[in-house]
Amino acid sequence: MSRKDSEFQCKVMSWGYRGKEIFKPLNTGWIDENVACVREYVADIFFYRKNGQTLMIDAGYNYGRLEEKMKWLGISPYDIEHILITHQDTDHVGALETDSELLFKNAVIYLSEIENRYLTGEVRRKVMFGFYKLPMVKTDNKKMLLRDGQILDFSGIKVECLLVPGHTWGHMVYLIDDKYLFTGDTIWFGADGGYSFINGLAEDNKLAVRSLEKLEKILRSRDLSLKIITGHTGWTDDINMAFAHRTELCNPMKKVKVHDPNAPYDAYVEDDDTEQNAKSGFLQKVKFAK
Repeated sequence: MSRKDSEFQCKVMSWGYRGKEIFKPLNTGWIDENVACVREYVADIFFYRKNGQTLMIDAGYNYGRLEEKMKWLGISPYDIEHILITHQDTDHVGALETDSELLFKNAVIYLSEIENRYLTGEVRRKVMFGFYKLPMVKTDNKKMLLRDGQILDFSGIKVECLLVPGHTWGHMVYLIDDKYLFTGDTIWFGADGGYSFINGLAEDNKLAVRSLEKLEKILRSRDLSLKIITGHTGWTDDINMAFAHRTELCNPMKKVKVHDPNAPYDAYVEDDDTEQNAKSGFLQKVKFAK
């Protein structure tokens, strides 16, 4: 999706979701000593640093302030060699678009072989319950296609790739060093726990719910101590709350309990995302009402 299309989408989404109490992005900063976050409107992208290596998780919008905000964190885009893509929606791959600043033009991108069909044009991305086709994403980056359960090693950083279709047909989540789970758009954190992501943006909501069930079983079977990090609604280390409502959908058209009164009125306004705040301490986890 071009810069022009991306900017238009931001305006439409801002208008459409204003006051719906849905998006709760983290501001730019560090979650802990390993994980950094950059906010781009309602979307968060992440960086994982260890052993002198920095991985990038998702590539955000086609967004003009990305390099500036990365500098707040002491991260240079030109040091990024590997980018893990959860899915190809424009708010997760925009910095790879051919008309972007091409900050990461030499990086290899990793995504599921199923998700790659959107990039080749074999499948078109549909939203709004399948009634609207999004413009295609175009990128020239070298790609490595992934399979469900595949394990990657980046200089001692372990990355497990888990397929969770539903929001898109080839959506993946990434479990890094068995400590951090980057979930993209699979889970939406509401005021009282996690739900399946926004219903109108899914290719198949029933499949999304089944994928969450499978993911939860995998994680619980390993008894891991995890930080579960979402693309739009913050992070938690409470697995029970993260999957508390996994069979239910986030539906922004209804004023029901999935809405979070602590969410900003218009999450596309990022006035509070400042360099000073980015350097003022770790980003706090979601506080759920129990």
